Amino acid sequence: MLEGNRVSRISVRGFAVASATAVTTVGAVVGVASGSTPGSTTEPAEATAADATLLADISAGNQTQAQTASLTQQADAQSTAADAAAKKSAEEAARKQAAKDAADKKAEADRKAAEAKAEAKAKAREKAASVASRSTRDSGDFPVQASYTVAQVQAMARQMMPADQFQCFSNIVDHESTWNYQATNASSGAYGLVQALPGSKMASAGADWKTNPATQIKWGLNYMNERYDSPCGAWDFWQANSWY
Repeated sequence: MLEGNRVSRISVRGFAVASATAVTTVGAVVGVASGSTPGSTTEPAEATAADATLLADISAGNQTQAQTASLTQQADAQSTAADAAAKKSAEEAARKQAAKDAADKKAEADRKAAEAKAEAKAKAREKAASVASRSTRDSGDFPVQASYTVAQVQAMARQMMPADQFQCFSNIVDHESTWNYQATNASSGAYGLVQALPGSKMASAGADWKTNPATQIKWGLNYMNERYDSPCGAWDFWQANSWY
C-alpha cells in the first residue's frame, strides 16, 4: 500500500512538471522534489503540498493572463471607437465650418456686387444729369407755334439731349407716337410724343404740355434719365418688354 501511494504521488508530480515545463524556477523545484534519496519508502508531506500549490499558482496565473488580455482588448476597442467618434465629430465640424465660410463669402460677394451696382447707377445718373445740364437748348428756348412738323419736333429733340442719346430717344418715340405730339391712345388715354400715362404727368415740365412738343420732350427725357439712367437705357428696356 505504501508503494502504491508513492507511485500516485510521483504521477502527480510528473504532471506538475509537464505543465510547468516553460517555467525554469518551477522545473527546478520539481526536480528537487523528484530527486528523493533512492531506497526511501516515504515522501515528505511538504513536497506533496508544494506540488499542489504549484498547480494552483499556474492555474491562477493563466486566469490572470487571460483576464488581462481581455481587459486590454476591451480597452483597445473602446479607444478605437473613441478615436472614430472624435474623427467623425471633427469631420462634421469641419463640414459645417466650410459651409458657413462659403455662405459668408457668398453674402460678402453679393453685398459688394450690390454696392458696385448702386455706385455705377449713381455715377450714370450723375453723368446723365451733367450732360443734360450742358445741353444747348431747353424747352423754353424754342418759340411757341400753333403747330409743328415732325422735322421741327425732331430738331428740337436733337438740341435738347446729348447726340449719342438721340437715336435711342427717337426709336422709342417712333414706336410710341410716330413723332405726333398730339397722339392719344384711345384705350389707355396715354398722350403725346412719349405717351405719358396719364398725360397730365407732363405738367411737371410745363403747363403747355398738351400743345408744346418741347415740353413733352423735356418731360420724356427727364423720365428716361431718372428711371433708366438714359434714353438708351430706356430703349434697352423697351426692346425687352415692348413698353418702358
